[in-house]
Amino acid sequence: MIRPPLLAAALASSLAACSAPAPADNPWPDIDAPRPERLADGTCQAREVTPAVYEHVMGEVQVVQAEIAEDGTVLRPPVYRRAPVPRVVTPREELTFASPCPEEFTTEFVSTVQRALAARGVFQGSVTGRLDAPTTAAIRSWQTERGLPSGQLSLETARALGIVATPLDQVESL
Repeated sequence: MIRPPLLAAALASSLAACSAPAPADNPWPDIDAPRPERLADGTCQAREVTPAVYEHVMGEVQVVQAEIAEDGTVLRPPVYRRAPVPRVVTPREELTFASPCPEEFTTEFVSTVQRALAARGVFQGSVTGRLDAPTTAAIRSWQTERGLPSGQLSLETARALGIVATPLDQVESL
């Protein structure tokens, strides 16, 4: 007779053996990680949405509407009470910017990004070739200092780090 704990352990180990391994060349460890999207002209762009931030402040809320006669005379004024009401502190923002295309984000490419940011003192993690939290935090830190508050790599940043070639027509002559 098979005991339930042994049966459960055998079932769990057989199910673990059946799961498909993660692809080795997938730099995005999270399924929900934002990825650049390809446009009709063949270029790619990243999009980052920052949600609005609200706070509650005390305000007046109408609880009873005014009664007004047909001739415009106020029969009963409206009734208000003090209550917390939402107020926008920071409005919603949507950033779109040129980015390397998804197929360029190989483990070698991401490793190069990590090494380039480490050489500039921004990335202190280990070079893994994955766009993990320390890597996106380093990208965000580097780009925020340069006016782009995003953890997604922009094409301009990749060019500034020397990772992606800059077309000759965009190079300023000395």
